Amino acid sequence: MKTLPSSLIFVSCLACCGFAAPAGKPNIIVIFTDDQGYGDLSSYGAEGFVTAEIDRMAAEGMRFTEFYAAHSVCTPSRAGLLTGRYAARWGNRGSVFWPYSSDGMPPSEVTLAEMLKAQGYATAAIGKWHLGHLPEYLPTAQGFDAYLGLPYSNDMCHDGGMPLADNVKFLGGMTLEDYKAYQPQGKHWKVAQKEGRAFKHMPPLVLNNEVIEWPADQSQLTRRYTERAIQWIDTNKEQPFFIYLAHSMPHTPLAASEPFKGKTERGLYGDVMTEIDWSVGQILQALRERGLEEKTLVIFTSDNGPWLQRGDDGGSAGPLRAGKRSSYEGGHRVPGVFWWQGHIPSGVVSDYNATALDLFPTLAKVTGSELPTDRKLDGMDISQVLLGAEDQQALRKNFIYMNGQAIRVGDWKYRFADKYGSGVEVPNGEVNVKVEQLFNLKKDIGEQNNVIDQYPEKAQELKKQLEQHWKDVEKDR
Repeated sequence: MKTLPSSLIFVSCLACCGFAAPAGKPNIIVIFTDDQGYGDLSSYGAEGFVTAEIDRMAAEGMRFTEFYAAHSVCTPSRAGLLTGRYAARWGNRGSVFWPYSSDGMPPSEVTLAEMLKAQGYATAAIGKWHLGHLPEYLPTAQGFDAYLGLPYSNDMCHDGGMPLADNVKFLGGMTLEDYKAYQPQGKHWKVAQKEGRAFKHMPPLVLNNEVIEWPADQSQLTRRYTERAIQWIDTNKEQPFFIYLAHSMPHTPLAASEPFKGKTERGLYGDVMTEIDWSVGQILQALRERGLEEKTLVIFTSDNGPWLQRGDDGGSAGPLRAGKRSSYEGGHRVPGVFWWQGHIPSGVVSDYNATALDLFPTLAKVTGSELPTDRKLDGMDISQVLLGAEDQQALRKNFIYMNGQAIRVGDWKYRFADKYGSGVEVPNGEVNVKVEQLFNLKKDIGEQNNVIDQYPEKAQELKKQLEQHWKDVEKDR
């Protein structure tokens, strides 16, 4: 489909698409994949597999070509989506939580679930959490009525101190003794690693705040998450509901259920993405069959770019530079698809610069929720963009990449010189760049031409904005 300038798209939609302003409180479903790259959907140029269901979702809704995750790694990205704030505002500057972590996202942060729950929504978290695994940080302590999923990444181990359900299942020959023997707090973590008892790639499956399966059968996660989402729809279809479905895939180790194994030219990664595509199709079809397609806003996006160092088990950033853990476009720019029949115009491809941070204020607007007034929000309400009413591109002040390493203002992007890492090149990755960079993203999507020497004043302008951002963050902490 041809991509039109956003201003032209919205004019044409006003004339012919028949969009409608929302009435009442729409159901909300956010589908959030893990380490899926910009080039990992057919509609974004994927090769070796087909995502027909998500492509249909895009054809019936709005697809963004410049949608950004809040960070290029898991924890701060997820926090940004759920709170509308850069995680640096509460002290997280790019780190992730581990099974041995004793902290999590502060309970004082206001989540989408808490905001929507105050409006009478039934709220469910499904899938990867990664904002703290101890009881006071789990979804049920952050506004969600129920939770099923992995408390962190699927390549991690377990914390033997997490409570067990009475009917817990031990798989793969593991026993209760194995489970309790490993408690990765403090020095015990290092001892267990040295003794080979770290149980890598063996996370637990948690229901609410109890472990119901260890290690989780990862080949069944996508299917189980999908069934859980549809169950939540059926249980709560007479009231507004919010589902935060954060898939554990395609983060490595990859796993797919039997019907999807060996089905794509792309190998296991393609199989996994095909199953996620199936999942999206199942959920959208469930909404159609229940007459909820005009009452439900569904959002599909990813937490960060692809893990390129994983080779064939990693995704693709398409035309973008680098991937996960990078402040180049490939680390932050991800697919963004919005679907709401009868409200969001169909078949729209937008070049509007939107971010996961925008979901919080946008969903507040469409649900009639009140925004917190005691804190700084970094996202902006893009509901009028989604509904085809106007082009708000000029209203976005800037976007900050990866803990303040880079900034985008309009078409321009300024990037600090790298100050971390070894500088060793990794497969399909990047060596560290020791000079400041300036790119025009409209002309150079792949960030191959550093034009800082031609436009030094523009670089200084953006650099000052970035420095001011950090002053603002420090005041907020």
